[in-house]
Amino acid sequence: MERVDKILAHPEFQVYMRRIREQERTRVFCLHGIEHSLDVARIGYIKNLEQGLSFRQDVIYAMALLHDIGRCEEYASGKSHHEAGAELARPILLACGYTEHECAEICDAIGRHKAPSEQARSLATLLYDADKQSRNCFDCPVQEQCYWSEEKKNHTIRY
Repeated sequence: MERVDKILAHPEFQVYMRRIREQERTRVFCLHGIEHSLDVARIGYIKNLEQGLSFRQDVIYAMALLHDIGRCEEYASGKSHHEAGAELARPILLACGYTEHECAEICDAIGRHKAPSEQARSLATLLYDADKQSRNCFDCPVQEQCYWSEEKKNHTIRY
C-alpha cells in the first residue's frame, strides 16, 4: 500500500482532485471526490476477496483512486472521462512505482469502466461493479433528478 500512499501524495493527482472538487461545487448528486474513490476501492477489494480473484490490494486501490481523474478533462473539454482518465493515470502510476504491466492493466480498466467487460473476472469488470455499487441511491435526497434508470439505481445496501 506504500504505492497507494504515493498516489495520494502525487502533485498531479492532487491537482486533478482539486479541479474535480471545484468543478462539482454545485453538483447535488454522485460526486467524484476522494470519498467516492475510496468507497470504490473498498468495495472492489471486498469483491476481489469474495470472488477469489487474485488482484493485489494496491492495484485495486490505485485503479479506484485514479478511475475518475479524467472528469476534470470531461468538464473542461467534453472528452470522455474514461479515455482521459486512462491517459492521465499512466504517468502517475509509473512515478509511483507501478510496473508497465500493472499500468497497462489499470489504465485499460479505467478506460473501459463505463460498461461491464465481457470478461467476468477482469479488473475492468471489478471496477465497473464496484463503481456502480458504491452509490447509495436509496438515501439520495435528489434521486428524482438523477439520470440513472430505476433499474440501474442502488435501492439497497450491497457492500
